[in-house]
Amino acid sequence: MTIRTRFAPSPTGYLHIGGARTALFSWLHARQHGGHFVLRIEDTDIERSTQESVNAILEGMAWLGLDYDEGPFSQMARMDRYREVIQQLLDEDKAYYCYCSRERLDELRIKQMAAKKKPRYDGFCEQRHGGAPEGVAPVIRFRNPKHGKVIVEDMIRGKVVFDNTELDDLIIARSDGTPTYNLCVVIDDHDMGVSHVIRGDDHLNNTPRQINILSAMGAQPPVYAHVPMILGEDGKRLSKRHGAVSVMQYKEEGFLPEALLNYLVRLGWSHGDQELFSLDEMVRLFDVEAVNNAAAAFNPEKLLWLNQQYIKSLPPEHIARYLLEHLGKLGIDPAIQGPAVSDIVVALRERASTLVEMAASSVYFYRDFDEYEEKAARKNLRPVSVTPLLAIRQALAELNDWSAPALHQVVADVAEALALKMGKIAQPLRVAISGRAATPGIDVTLELIGREAVLRRIDRALDYIRQRSEDGE
Repeated sequence: MTIRTRFAPSPTGYLHIGGARTALFSWLHARQHGGHFVLRIEDTDIERSTQESVNAILEGMAWLGLDYDEGPFSQMARMDRYREVIQQLLDEDKAYYCYCSRERLDELRIKQMAAKKKPRYDGFCEQRHGGAPEGVAPVIRFRNPKHGKVIVEDMIRGKVVFDNTELDDLIIARSDGTPTYNLCVVIDDHDMGVSHVIRGDDHLNNTPRQINILSAMGAQPPVYAHVPMILGEDGKRLSKRHGAVSVMQYKEEGFLPEALLNYLVRLGWSHGDQELFSLDEMVRLFDVEAVNNAAAAFNPEKLLWLNQQYIKSLPPEHIARYLLEHLGKLGIDPAIQGPAVSDIVVALRERASTLVEMAASSVYFYRDFDEYEEKAARKNLRPVSVTPLLAIRQALAELNDWSAPALHQVVADVAEALALKMGKIAQPLRVAISGRAATPGIDVTLELIGREAVLRRIDRALDYIRQRSEDGE
Protein backbone atom coordinates (compact mmCIF):
# COMPACT_ATOMS: atom_id res chain seq x y z
CA MET A 1 0.00 0.00 0.00
CA THR A 2 1.27 3.45 -0.91
CA ILE A 3 1.22 5.82 2.04
CA ARG A 4 -0.73 8.96 1.19
CA THR A 5 -1.05 11.79 3.70
CA ARG A 6 -2.57 15.22 3.35
CA PHE A 7 -2.52 18.68 4.82
CA ALA A 8 -5.90 20.39 4.51
CA PRO A 9 -5.92 23.93 5.91
CA SER A 10 -8.84 26.33 5.72
CA PRO A 11 -7.84 29.58 3.98
CA THR A 12 -9.26 31.85 6.66
CA GLY A 13 -5.93 33.21 7.89
CA TYR A 14 -2.21 32.62 7.84
CA LEU A 15 -0.32 29.34 8.28
CA HIS A 16 0.20 29.25 12.04
CA ILE A 17 2.50 27.16 14.24
CA GLY A 18 -0.06 24.43 14.94
CA GLY A 19 -0.90 24.02 11.28
CA ALA A 20 2.75 24.00 10.29
CA ARG A 21 3.50 21.22 12.80
CA THR A 22 0.59 19.14 11.46
CA ALA A 23 1.84 19.69 7.91
CA LEU A 24 5.37 18.70 8.95
CA PHE A 25 4.25 15.49 10.66
CA SER A 26 2.14 14.53 7.62
CA TRP A 27 5.01 15.38 5.25
CA LEU A 28 7.53 13.38 7.27
CA HIS A 29 5.29 10.30 7.44
CA ALA A 30 4.83 10.34 3.67
CA ARG A 31 8.50 10.95 2.91
CA GLN A 32 9.67 8.26 5.35
CA HIS A 33 7.58 5.63 3.59
CA GLY A 34 8.19 6.78 0.03
CA GLY A 35 4.59 7.93 -0.18
CA HIS A 36 2.73 10.98 -1.41
CA PHE A 37 1.90 14.21 0.38
CA VAL A 38 -1.25 15.99 -0.80
CA LEU A 39 -2.16 19.63 -0.22
CA ARG A 40 -5.86 20.43 -0.13
CA ILE A 41 -7.43 23.83 0.49
CA GLU A 42 -10.70 23.47 2.40
CA ASP A 43 -12.35 26.65 1.17
CA THR A 44 -16.06 25.92 1.50
CA ASP A 45 -16.42 28.62 4.18
CA ILE A 46 -17.13 31.20 1.50
CA GLU A 47 -17.55 34.16 3.86
CA ARG A 48 -14.19 33.69 5.59
CA SER A 49 -12.02 32.10 2.90
CA THR A 50 -9.78 34.47 0.93
CA GLN A 51 -7.22 34.18 -1.83
CA GLU A 52 -4.82 36.16 0.36
CA SER A 53 -5.00 33.37 2.95
CA VAL A 54 -4.42 30.74 0.26
CA ASN A 55 -1.33 32.64 -0.86
CA ALA A 56 -0.12 32.97 2.73
CA ILE A 57 -0.45 29.21 3.26
CA LEU A 58 1.39 28.41 0.04
CA GLU A 59 4.10 30.93 0.90
CA GLY A 60 4.57 29.43 4.35
CA MET A 61 4.78 25.90 2.98
CA ALA A 62 7.34 26.98 0.38
CA TRP A 63 9.51 28.79 2.94
CA LEU A 64 9.53 25.73 5.20
CA GLY A 65 10.36 23.50 2.25
CA LEU A 66 7.32 21.26 2.72
CA ASP A 67 6.83 20.36 -0.93
CA TYR A 68 3.66 18.53 -1.92
CA ASP A 69 3.29 15.86 -4.56
CA GLU A 70 -0.30 16.67 -5.51
CA GLY A 71 -2.44 19.78 -5.27
CA PRO A 72 -3.27 22.26 -4.09
CA PHE A 73 -6.81 21.01 -4.57
CA SER A 74 -9.73 23.36 -3.91
CA GLN A 75 -12.91 22.04 -2.37
CA MET A 76 -14.92 24.73 -4.16
CA ALA A 77 -13.91 23.08 -7.44
CA ARG A 78 -15.43 19.78 -6.30
CA MET A 79 -19.00 20.86 -5.57
CA ASP A 80 -20.50 18.58 -8.23
CA ARG A 81 -18.86 15.58 -6.59
CA TYR A 82 -20.21 16.51 -3.14
CA ARG A 83 -23.72 16.96 -4.51
CA GLU A 84 -23.45 13.57 -6.21
CA VAL A 85 -22.69 11.86 -2.89
CA ILE A 86 -25.40 13.81 -1.08
CA GLN A 87 -27.95 12.63 -3.64
CA GLN A 88 -26.64 9.08 -3.32
CA LEU A 89 -27.15 9.20 0.46
CA LEU A 90 -30.67 10.61 0.02
CA ASP A 91 -31.56 7.95 -2.55
CA GLU A 92 -30.33 5.19 -0.21
CA ASP A 93 -32.24 6.69 2.75
CA LYS A 94 -28.96 7.39 4.55
CA ALA A 95 -29.76 11.10 4.69
CA TYR A 96 -32.94 13.15 4.95
CA TYR A 97 -34.29 16.68 4.67
CA CYS A 98 -34.72 18.65 7.88
CA TYR A 99 -37.11 21.59 8.01
CA CYS A 100 -36.62 22.53 11.68
CA SER A 101 -36.45 26.26 12.24
CA ARG A 102 -33.64 27.97 14.10
CA GLU A 103 -36.13 28.86 16.79
CA ARG A 104 -37.09 25.23 17.35
CA LEU A 105 -33.46 24.11 17.50
CA ASP A 106 -32.57 26.89 19.96
CA GLU A 107 -35.52 25.94 22.18
CA LEU A 108 -34.53 22.27 22.03
CA ARG A 109 -30.97 23.12 23.04
CA ILE A 110 -32.11 25.24 26.00
CA LYS A 111 -34.37 22.43 27.28
CA GLN A 112 -31.64 19.82 26.95
CA MET A 113 -29.11 21.94 28.78
CA ALA A 114 -31.61 22.71 31.53
CA ALA A 115 -32.10 18.97 31.94
CA LYS A 116 -28.31 18.55 32.02
CA LYS A 117 -28.37 16.59 28.78
CA LYS A 118 -25.89 16.80 25.94
CA PRO A 119 -27.29 19.19 23.28
CA ARG A 120 -28.06 17.18 20.17
CA TYR A 121 -30.63 17.03 17.39
CA ASP A 122 -33.63 14.92 18.39
CA GLY A 123 -34.39 13.47 14.95
CA PHE A 124 -37.70 15.36 14.65
CA CYS A 125 -37.64 15.35 10.84
CA GLU A 126 -36.16 11.87 10.41
CA GLN A 127 -39.53 10.19 9.93
CA ARG A 128 -41.34 13.24 8.63
CA HIS A 129 -44.40 12.59 6.48
CA GLY A 130 -46.39 14.92 4.29
CA GLY A 131 -45.30 17.82 2.15
CA ALA A 132 -42.55 20.24 2.88
CA PRO A 133 -43.48 23.42 4.78
CA GLU A 134 -44.03 26.29 2.38
CA GLY A 135 -41.15 28.76 2.06
CA VAL A 136 -38.71 26.73 4.18
CA ALA A 137 -35.36 25.81 2.66
CA PRO A 138 -34.32 22.55 4.31
CA VAL A 139 -30.92 21.36 5.38
CA ILE A 140 -29.87 17.77 4.77
CA ARG A 141 -28.88 15.57 7.70
CA PHE A 142 -26.91 12.35 7.69
CA ARG A 143 -28.81 9.45 9.24
CA ASN A 144 -26.33 8.36 11.89
CA PRO A 145 -26.55 4.75 13.14
CA LYS A 146 -28.66 4.46 16.27
CA HIS A 147 -26.78 1.55 17.80
CA GLY A 148 -23.27 0.21 18.11
CA LYS A 149 -19.94 1.83 18.62
CA VAL A 150 -17.29 3.50 16.49
CA ILE A 151 -13.76 2.35 17.33
CA VAL A 152 -10.90 4.59 16.28
CA GLU A 153 -7.49 2.91 16.36
CA ASP A 154 -5.55 6.14 16.68
CA MET A 155 -1.80 6.02 16.01
CA ILE A 156 -1.13 8.46 18.84
CA ARG A 157 -3.98 7.97 21.29
CA GLY A 158 -4.52 4.24 20.89
CA LYS A 159 -8.05 2.85 20.89
CA VAL A 160 -10.76 5.50 21.27
CA VAL A 161 -14.37 4.29 21.47
CA PHE A 162 -17.46 6.37 20.66
CA ASP A 163 -21.05 5.27 21.26
CA ASN A 164 -23.36 6.01 18.34
CA THR A 165 -26.09 6.99 20.77
CA GLU A 166 -23.95 10.03 21.63
CA LEU A 167 -23.85 11.17 18.01
CA ASP A 168 -26.73 13.05 16.45
CA ASP A 169 -27.70 13.37 12.80
CA LEU A 170 -25.28 16.03 11.65
CA ILE A 171 -26.01 18.45 8.84
CA ILE A 172 -24.19 17.53 5.62
CA ALA A 173 -25.71 20.26 3.42
CA ARG A 174 -26.81 23.74 4.44
CA SER A 175 -30.13 25.30 3.42
CA ASP A 176 -28.42 27.00 0.47
CA GLY A 177 -27.20 23.63 -0.78
CA THR A 178 -23.53 24.00 0.14
CA PRO A 179 -21.99 20.90 1.73
CA THR A 180 -20.51 21.03 5.22
CA TYR A 181 -16.99 20.30 6.40
CA ASN A 182 -17.58 16.79 7.73
CA LEU A 183 -19.00 15.59 4.43
CA CYS A 184 -16.45 17.30 2.18
CA VAL A 185 -13.43 16.05 4.11
CA VAL A 186 -14.72 12.47 4.01
CA ILE A 187 -15.32 12.52 0.26
CA ASP A 188 -11.97 14.18 -0.41
CA ASP A 189 -9.98 11.75 1.73
CA HIS A 190 -11.72 8.84 0.00
CA ASP A 191 -11.40 10.16 -3.55
CA MET A 192 -7.77 11.21 -3.06
CA GLY A 193 -6.80 7.83 -1.65
CA VAL A 194 -5.59 9.26 1.66
CA SER A 195 -4.30 6.36 3.74
CA HIS A 196 -3.29 8.29 6.88
CA VAL A 197 -4.95 11.37 8.31
CA ILE A 198 -2.62 13.22 10.69
CA ARG A 199 -4.37 16.24 12.16
CA GLY A 200 -4.98 18.22 15.34
CA ASP A 201 -6.85 16.52 18.17
CA ASP A 202 -9.53 19.20 17.99
CA HIS A 203 -10.87 17.04 15.13
CA LEU A 204 -11.04 13.87 17.22
CA ASN A 205 -14.77 14.28 17.96
CA ASN A 206 -15.43 14.61 14.22
CA THR A 207 -13.77 11.29 13.50
CA PRO A 208 -16.63 8.90 14.46
CA ARG A 209 -19.05 10.95 12.40
CA GLN A 210 -16.70 10.84 9.43
CA ILE A 211 -16.14 7.09 9.80
CA ASN A 212 -19.92 6.55 9.78
CA ILE A 213 -20.28 8.60 6.61
CA LEU A 214 -17.47 6.60 4.97
CA SER A 215 -19.24 3.41 5.98
CA ALA A 216 -22.48 4.68 4.44
CA MET A 217 -20.53 5.33 1.23
CA GLY A 218 -19.16 1.80 1.30
CA ALA A 219 -15.62 3.05 1.84
CA GLN A 220 -12.87 2.07 4.26
CA PRO A 221 -11.68 4.79 6.67
CA PRO A 222 -8.05 5.92 6.67
CA VAL A 223 -5.74 5.45 9.63
CA TYR A 224 -6.02 8.41 12.00
CA ALA A 225 -3.41 10.13 14.16
CA HIS A 226 -4.64 13.03 16.26
CA VAL A 227 -1.84 15.35 17.32
CA PRO A 228 -2.27 17.08 20.71
CA MET A 229 -2.57 20.84 20.71
CA ILE A 230 0.23 23.27 21.50
CA LEU A 231 -0.07 25.27 24.71
CA GLY A 232 1.66 28.39 25.90
CA GLU A 233 4.14 28.19 28.75
CA ASP A 234 1.30 29.15 31.09
CA GLY A 235 -0.62 26.02 30.12
CA LYS A 236 -3.28 27.91 28.20
CA ARG A 237 -4.23 27.49 24.55
CA LEU A 238 -1.57 28.98 22.30
CA SER A 239 -2.38 32.50 21.15
CA LYS A 240 -0.59 35.48 19.65
CA ARG A 241 0.72 36.56 23.01
CA HIS A 242 2.53 33.23 23.28
CA GLY A 243 4.04 33.53 19.82
CA ALA A 244 1.29 31.84 17.80
CA VAL A 245 1.80 34.11 14.85
CA SER A 246 2.10 33.43 11.16
CA VAL A 247 4.92 31.14 10.13
CA MET A 248 6.04 33.97 7.86
CA GLN A 249 6.31 36.25 10.88
CA TYR A 250 9.17 34.07 12.07
CA LYS A 251 10.82 34.62 8.70
CA GLU A 252 10.35 38.37 9.19
CA GLU A 253 11.92 38.12 12.65
CA GLY A 254 15.02 36.46 11.27
CA PHE A 255 14.47 32.78 11.97
CA LEU A 256 15.79 30.12 9.61
CA PRO A 257 13.27 27.59 8.26
CA GLU A 258 15.55 24.73 9.36
CA ALA A 259 15.42 25.99 12.95
CA LEU A 260 11.64 26.32 12.95
CA LEU A 261 11.18 22.84 11.47
CA ASN A 262 13.57 21.40 14.06
CA TYR A 263 11.62 23.15 16.80
CA LEU A 264 8.25 21.97 15.50
CA VAL A 265 9.30 18.32 15.17
CA ARG A 266 10.38 18.36 18.83
CA LEU A 267 7.00 19.66 19.99
CA GLY A 268 5.62 16.37 21.22
CA TRP A 269 8.20 14.01 19.70
CA SER A 270 11.71 13.11 20.70
CA HIS A 271 14.53 10.75 19.77
CA GLY A 272 16.52 10.13 22.91
CA ASP A 273 18.25 13.31 24.03
CA GLN A 274 18.98 14.57 20.52
CA GLU A 275 18.11 18.23 20.07
CA LEU A 276 19.33 19.08 16.57
CA PHE A 277 17.98 17.24 13.53
CA SER A 278 18.76 17.76 9.89
CA LEU A 279 15.81 17.32 7.55
CA ASP A 280 17.22 13.97 6.42
CA GLU A 281 17.41 12.84 10.05
CA MET A 282 13.83 13.92 10.65
CA VAL A 283 12.65 11.85 7.70
CA ARG A 284 14.65 8.84 8.83
CA LEU A 285 13.88 8.98 12.55
CA PHE A 286 10.42 10.49 12.94
CA ASP A 287 7.73 8.10 14.12
CA VAL A 288 4.18 9.42 14.40
CA GLU A 289 3.31 6.62 16.81
CA ALA A 290 5.96 7.97 19.17
CA VAL A 291 4.32 11.39 19.36
CA ASN A 292 3.34 12.16 22.93
CA ASN A 293 -0.41 12.18 23.52
CA ALA A 294 -0.12 15.10 25.95
CA ALA A 295 -0.17 18.73 24.85
CA ALA A 296 3.20 20.32 24.06
CA ALA A 297 4.32 23.66 25.49
CA PHE A 298 5.63 26.41 23.22
CA ASN A 299 8.94 27.84 24.45
CA PRO A 300 10.17 30.93 22.53
CA GLU A 301 13.57 30.82 24.25
CA LYS A 302 14.18 27.28 23.02
CA LEU A 303 13.29 28.30 19.48
CA LEU A 304 15.71 31.22 19.73
CA TRP A 305 18.45 28.90 20.98
CA LEU A 306 17.85 26.49 18.10
CA ASN A 307 17.99 29.33 15.60
CA GLN A 308 21.35 30.40 16.98
CA GLN A 309 22.68 26.84 16.64
CA TYR A 310 21.67 26.78 12.99
CA ILE A 311 23.19 30.20 12.33
CA LYS A 312 26.45 28.87 13.77
CA SER A 313 26.44 25.54 11.94
CA LEU A 314 24.87 25.93 8.49
CA PRO A 315 27.11 26.86 5.53
CA PRO A 316 27.65 30.65 5.40
CA GLU A 317 26.49 30.77 1.78
CA HIS A 318 23.19 29.20 2.77
CA ILE A 319 22.58 31.67 5.59
CA ALA A 320 23.66 34.54 3.35
CA ARG A 321 20.72 33.86 1.01
CA TYR A 322 18.29 34.56 3.83
CA LEU A 323 20.33 37.43 5.30
CA LEU A 324 20.19 39.30 1.99
CA GLU A 325 16.49 40.04 2.43
CA HIS A 326 17.04 41.54 5.87
CA LEU A 327 19.92 43.67 4.60
CA GLY A 328 17.67 44.89 1.80
CA LYS A 329 15.13 46.10 4.36
CA LEU A 330 17.89 48.27 5.81
CA GLY A 331 18.59 49.77 2.40
CA ILE A 332 21.78 47.76 1.87
CA ASP A 333 22.62 46.16 -1.47
CA PRO A 334 25.83 44.12 -1.11
CA ALA A 335 25.99 43.73 -4.89
CA ILE A 336 26.78 47.44 -5.17
CA GLN A 337 29.29 47.85 -2.36
CA GLY A 338 30.74 46.26 0.72
CA PRO A 339 31.91 42.77 1.63
CA ALA A 340 30.39 39.48 0.53
CA VAL A 341 27.38 38.55 2.65
CA SER A 342 28.83 35.11 3.41
CA ASP A 343 31.88 36.83 4.94
CA ILE A 344 29.55 38.86 7.16
CA VAL A 345 27.90 35.64 8.28
CA VAL A 346 31.26 34.13 9.25
CA ALA A 347 32.20 37.28 11.17
CA LEU A 348 28.93 37.65 13.10
CA ARG A 349 27.47 34.14 13.41
CA GLU A 350 28.77 33.66 16.97
CA ARG A 351 27.13 36.90 18.07
CA ALA A 352 23.65 36.72 16.54
CA SER A 353 20.53 34.79 17.52
CA THR A 354 18.46 35.96 14.54
CA LEU A 355 19.13 37.24 11.05
CA VAL A 356 17.45 40.53 11.97
CA GLU A 357 20.01 40.93 14.72
CA MET A 358 22.83 39.98 12.37
CA ALA A 359 21.67 42.43 9.72
CA ALA A 360 21.42 45.27 12.24
CA SER A 361 24.92 44.46 13.51
CA SER A 362 26.40 44.50 10.03
CA VAL A 363 25.29 47.93 8.83
CA TYR A 364 28.63 49.63 9.61
CA PHE A 365 30.38 47.20 7.25
CA TYR A 366 28.42 48.68 4.36
CA ARG A 367 27.93 52.35 5.15
CA ASP A 368 29.12 55.07 7.48
CA PHE A 369 27.25 55.37 10.76
CA ASP A 370 25.67 58.58 12.03
CA GLU A 371 26.62 58.45 15.69
CA TYR A 372 29.02 56.80 18.07
CA GLU A 373 27.80 54.79 21.03
CA GLU A 374 28.02 57.48 23.70
CA LYS A 375 29.68 55.38 26.38
CA ALA A 376 32.16 53.85 23.93
CA ALA A 377 33.10 57.25 22.52
CA ARG A 378 33.61 58.85 25.93
CA LYS A 379 35.89 56.04 26.98
CA ASN A 380 37.90 55.53 23.80
CA LEU A 381 37.78 58.69 21.67
CA ARG A 382 39.78 61.02 23.92
CA PRO A 383 42.82 63.22 23.36
CA VAL A 384 45.06 60.41 24.59
CA SER A 385 43.88 58.35 21.61
CA VAL A 386 44.99 60.85 18.96
CA THR A 387 48.60 59.65 18.75
CA PRO A 388 47.69 55.93 18.44
CA LEU A 389 45.00 56.70 15.86
CA LEU A 390 47.36 58.84 13.78
CA ALA A 391 50.01 56.13 13.90
CA ILE A 392 47.66 53.33 12.92
CA ARG A 393 46.17 55.46 10.15
CA GLN A 394 49.57 56.02 8.59
CA ALA A 395 50.46 52.34 8.84
CA LEU A 396 47.16 51.27 7.31
CA ALA A 397 47.44 53.79 4.50
CA GLU A 398 50.82 52.29 3.53
CA LEU A 399 49.69 48.66 3.77
CA ASN A 400 49.57 46.74 0.49
CA ASP A 401 48.08 43.46 1.76
CA TRP A 402 44.61 44.31 3.09
CA SER A 403 43.94 40.91 4.69
CA ALA A 404 43.09 39.98 8.26
CA PRO A 405 46.53 38.47 9.08
CA ALA A 406 48.39 41.47 7.67
CA LEU A 407 46.04 43.90 9.42
CA HIS A 408 46.50 42.11 12.73
CA GLN A 409 50.27 42.43 12.36
CA VAL A 410 50.02 46.15 11.64
CA VAL A 411 48.00 46.78 14.81
CA ALA A 412 50.49 44.70 16.82
CA ASP A 413 53.46 46.55 15.32
CA VAL A 414 51.98 49.97 16.10
CA ALA A 415 51.22 48.89 19.67
CA GLU A 416 54.80 47.70 20.09
CA ALA A 417 56.26 50.87 18.58
CA LEU A 418 54.22 53.03 20.97
CA ALA A 419 54.88 50.71 23.91
CA LEU A 420 51.16 50.20 24.39
CA LYS A 421 49.10 47.11 25.02
CA MET A 422 47.24 45.83 21.97
CA GLY A 423 43.90 46.93 23.41
CA LYS A 424 45.04 50.54 23.70
CA ILE A 425 45.30 50.58 19.92
CA ALA A 426 42.54 48.18 18.95
CA GLN A 427 39.73 49.60 21.07
CA PRO A 428 39.96 53.28 20.01
CA LEU A 429 40.36 52.02 16.44
CA ARG A 430 37.30 49.76 16.80
CA VAL A 431 35.10 52.62 18.02
CA ALA A 432 36.50 54.94 15.34
CA ILE A 433 35.63 52.63 12.45
CA SER A 434 32.42 51.00 13.75
CA GLY A 435 30.95 53.49 16.22
CA ARG A 436 30.58 50.76 18.84
CA ALA A 437 32.61 49.03 21.54
CA ALA A 438 31.96 45.45 20.40
CA THR A 439 32.73 44.02 16.96
CA PRO A 440 34.38 40.87 15.64
CA GLY A 441 38.17 40.77 15.89
CA ILE A 442 39.76 44.08 14.91
CA ASP A 443 41.62 42.44 12.01
CA VAL A 444 38.42 40.96 10.53
CA THR A 445 36.53 44.20 11.15
CA LEU A 446 39.18 46.21 9.31
CA GLU A 447 39.27 43.75 6.42
CA LEU A 448 35.50 43.76 5.92
CA ILE A 449 35.05 47.53 6.17
CA GLY A 450 37.78 48.13 3.60
CA ARG A 451 40.70 50.54 3.30
CA GLU A 452 38.87 53.61 1.98
CA ALA A 453 36.12 53.56 4.61
CA VAL A 454 38.58 52.76 7.44
CA LEU A 455 40.80 55.73 6.65
CA ARG A 456 37.81 58.04 6.24
CA ARG A 457 36.35 56.96 9.57
CA ILE A 458 39.64 57.37 11.41
CA ASP A 459 39.83 60.93 10.11
CA ARG A 460 36.29 61.51 11.28
CA ALA A 461 37.13 60.15 14.74
CA LEU A 462 40.15 62.45 14.99
CA ASP A 463 37.95 65.42 14.09
CA TYR A 464 35.45 64.26 16.70
CA ILE A 465 38.15 64.16 19.38
CA ARG A 466 39.45 67.61 18.45
CA GLN A 467 35.94 69.10 18.44
CA ARG A 468 35.16 67.65 21.86
CA SER A 469 38.43 68.96 23.18
CA GLU A 470 37.69 72.45 21.86
CA ASP A 471 34.25 72.28 23.44
CA GLY A 472 35.85 71.44 26.76
CA GLU A 473 34.31 68.01 27.07
